[in-house]
Amino acid sequence: MTIGQGTKLPRIYVTWPHQVSIGSHCRIEHGVYFHYDGVYQHGPSIVIGNNSFIGNFCEFNVRRKVTIGQNCLIAANCRFIDHDHNIEGSGKLPPKAGKEGEIIVEDHVWIGAGVCVLKNVHIGHGAVVGANAVVTKDVPPNQIWGGVPARKIGDRSSFSK
Repeated sequence: MTIGQGTKLPRIYVTWPHQVSIGSHCRIEHGVYFHYDGVYQHGPSIVIGNNSFIGNFCEFNVRRKVTIGQNCLIAANCRFIDHDHNIEGSGKLPPKAGKEGEIIVEDHVWIGAGVCVLKNVHIGHGAVVGANAVVTKDVPPNQIWGGVPARKIGDRSSFSK
């Protein structure tokens, strides 16, 4: 596990430490779960940029890759899941793996409490996602999204890079 200067970790849970890279001066709260769910490979697959905050009991459930940018605020109880389970057919669920897709959260993003971000999602620079939203598609820069499934509810027009 790579941990940048000035970042302190409380009690967290990590299945494959080499899959996690946390930048400098980050604040990670207790109970965060970094769960790499794939077969062994060289890492990292969970990357958190400098000066970012990860609230308590967030979960990173990763087979491919989740990247959190710099200066991000990720509130408590958020979930980042870059894969799903195969639900083809009827009756008993088949054992084969479902689809996977990278999650990218750019710099200066604020994700509210209880948000779930699913596979193949790119959240743009300066975006805000409201509490308890389920993000299933890309969020453009400087937009405010919320709901289930998440959709645009506003703009951050006064925000500048």
